[in-house]
Amino acid sequence: MNKITAVIPVRKGSQRIKNKNFKKFCGKSLLEHKIIQLKKVKNINKIIVNTDSIIAIRLAKKYKVDYYKRDKYFASSSCPNNKFWSNIASTTNSKYILLTHCTSPMIKISTYENCIKTFFQKKKIDSLNTVSEVREYLFLKKKPLNFNIKKAPNSQNLPTYLKYNSAVSIISTSKMKKNKTVFGNKPFFYKLDLIESHDINTTYDFELAKFLFKKY
Repeated sequence: MNKITAVIPVRKGSQRIKNKNFKKFCGKSLLEHKIIQLKKVKNINKIIVNTDSIIAIRLAKKYKVDYYKRDKYFASSSCPNNKFWSNIASTTNSKYILLTHCTSPMIKISTYENCIKTFFQKKKIDSLNTVSEVREYLFLKKKPLNFNIKKAPNSQNLPTYLKYNSAVSIISTSKMKKNKTVFGNKPFFYKLDLIESHDINTTYDFELAKFLFKKY
């Protein structure tokens, strides 16, 4: 198995939930839960907390994983994702990167392991990216995207769209750096169910995640 580094990007601030990465979540912070979980995943050679936060660095040291002190610009809202992804790759010494977020606390260890296995076993792909299915009535600028408004089908008959949920992305570090993206030219979209794909952005998401975490 090729060497792969798990990178957890953590920003100091949070726009919608103050310090959400460090808030108490079922006994520990979201970041602590993610570090502990990733340490149990087979075939991950190294874990790096990529951050501008002193708190995150302290937690990385506490759990004996590596960290990279991110420059202020690359942790700001003014930094677009293409520059952010390129910077992650430029500062990670590894052949492959598994990028994951602590705001996705419902992913199973077995799912991480299967993502890694799938990425290396499938011959004609150059990235693996987790997605969620979306089958809803979608509009853009008041115009329907995926249905005829005059002949609207039942919701179960709508076309299925795939949404990148940013829970897991695996790609070679060189390709991520060169193309400034986590998506390869031939990506494999790994579908997560509604529970595993749950992402924390709002207070509602946070409270729902706590309920799901305790239940599952």
